[in-house]
Order: sequence, then structure tokens, then C-alpha cells
Amino acid sequence: MTQEETQEKTPEKIQPTTVTEDTITDVAAARWATAHDPRTAELMTALVRHLHAFARETGLTEAEWMAAIGWLTATGQISDEKREEFILASDVLGLSMLVVQQNHRFDPAATPATVLGPFHIDGSPDKDFGEDMSDGLAGELLYVHGTVRSLDGTPVPGAVLDVWQSDADGAYEAQLDVDEARLRAKYTTRPDGSYCVRTIAPLGYAIPMDGPVGALISGTDISQYRPAHIHFLINESGFAPLITHLFREGTEFLDSDVVFGVKRELIVGFTEHGPGPTPDGGHSEVPWLEARYDFVLQPA
Repeated sequence: MTQEETQEKTPEKIQPTTVTEDTITDVAAARWATAHDPRTAELMTALVRHLHAFARETGLTEAEWMAAIGWLTATGQISDEKREEFILASDVLGLSMLVVQQNHRFDPAATPATVLGPFHIDGSPDKDFGEDMSDGLAGELLYVHGTVRSLDGTPVPGAVLDVWQSDADGAYEAQLDVDEARLRAKYTTRPDGSYCVRTIAPLGYAIPMDGPVGALISGTDISQYRPAHIHFLINESGFAPLITHLFREGTEFLDSDVVFGVKRELIVGFTEHGPGPTPDGGHSEVPWLEARYDFVLQPA
């Protein structure tokens, strides 16, 4: 074999692509554009471009980048099956409510959606109409009742309301070391679409401040409090899923909710009653509160 033939069979060395501060974004975006799923390609290329734009706009330093990595690591480490610190982070940044509003553009007559929050637990026990989900916990007796109906006013029988809330100290089951269901239950509407929840009045509370999100909030003038509310999740066939809250009228922090979840249509009066008949057809020996609200579902 001649020297010329040997040279012809030797492959050319591949020169590495040299990226610069000016070209790195285009190179990285082009790589992620090869994702096999088109939506993944769209999301990842946009993420790359926005992340790089953020770094350029702020002049991000290596120390700040490392601090952010540490914060994300700590956020993952403190999360478990009951505590969703990443959801909390999304909530306080306003991202959760933005995504909710983009994805649930309901008819103005429908009950508006709001954030899920970090403390929802699957598998709540079933309760009958008016059955007590507070199970003897201290607090003001409260009945929440009304109907679930469609936009045209038709009652929705058999709809399941997944309900959860904090206790009189502002703590959720997910924050406590308890084994039984605490202040959460599922109620099913009757043939006329009516429902009745017996519980205790919720209390406004601070988001968990013992984690990375709390540490971030504590360095600002942002209020860490949420106004008093009860969570509802209604997922009924034929209708758009509804995740929402009911907020107590006149309670503190309605205008500064740390997760941006308050909507005017979800603020409900809590009417005071003396001992006497209750909405479940029973009788109370002690004073009680009444909150009446009709949920209106958006057809799917």
C-alpha cells in the first residue's frame, strides 16, 4: 500500500464545535430541538432560551448559580409524600395561579378555579350528608352547604366533593405526625345536587417557613400568610375538573394571599347562629356558623 493510499483511508479528525458566550444558547437549543416528542422539543428549547436570557439579563454569578443549585437540592430533600415544597415554591412565585388561569378559562358564571396547594392527600374517607369531618377537634362548629349544578342550572347528583382544610391552629394533616385522616373527607351530592359539610371554621395561617421557600420569603417584605379558607376538588364526568377554595369573608390577608389564590367570587359570608336547627336536618346545642355556596361546573 502506497503512502498516498494510506492517507486516503485515514479518516479526517472531527474538529470540536467551539461555543462562545454568543453562540451557546443557539447550540444548546438546537440540541434540545432533537427531542423525539414535538411538545418536549418546544418546551425544552424555550426553557433553554429563557434561562439563558435570565442569566444574561441579571449577570448571574457563579456563586449565585451555586446558591440556586443548593436551594433546589434542599427543596427536593425536604419534600416527601405529604409535603410538596416544589408546589409551594411554584405557588409563592405566582406560577401555579398563572398555569391555573391559562388552563381553566371558564364561563364567567362557573365557579372559578384556584391553586391545589401543597397539602392535598389522596384517599380521603367518604362521609354522609352533614357528617362531621372534624371528628371532635376544637373549633367553631361550621356547616358549609349548597348545591352543585351545571351552567344551565341543572343539578349534578352523585358529584364527589373532596374537601380538606387546616385545623384551629392553622395546621394541615400533612404537617402533623398523625396516622388518621384529619379534617379531610369526600362528600357526595344527593339527587337534587345538594351537599352538606360539617366541620370547624378554618383559620388563616402562615405557609411552612422551616424550609427553603420560607427562607427565601423571610428575606423579603412578602406576607407569608394565607387567609382562612377550605379546599374543594370536584372531578365529575362530563365537566371540567374544579379545584377551588372558599374564603371566609372579612378574614385577614384576603388582599395579600401569599399564593395569589383569592378571587372575589370565592369569598363567602359565615353567618352566626345560636343553638337550634342545622342545615343537615339536625339540631345543635351550641352556636354554629353557616356558609352557603353553590358550585357551578363548567361542562367539559
